[in-house]
Amino acid sequence: MISCEKAAKICHKKQYKEASFLEKIELQFHLLLCKACPSFSKKNGKLTALCKKAHLNFLTEKEKIEMKQKLQEVSK
Repeated sequence: MISCEKAAKICHKKQYKEASFLEKIELQFHLLLCKACPSFSKKNGKLTALCKKAHLNFLTEKEKIEMKQKLQEVSK
């Protein structure tokens, strides 16, 4: 059986469709035997759904660098 910490990591990967088939099987087996992790998995799924529904936008790496440079210039 995998640890709860590893189950959480796989849960996150599964939410973003990055988990392998074997990891998904390990997670399901763990969720059957653990009392705490099913609640975490359910809450994690709800959070992911809310983030998708909110249509959150993220800055690109280039935009982050530009913003950091502007902030440094203003603070001088």
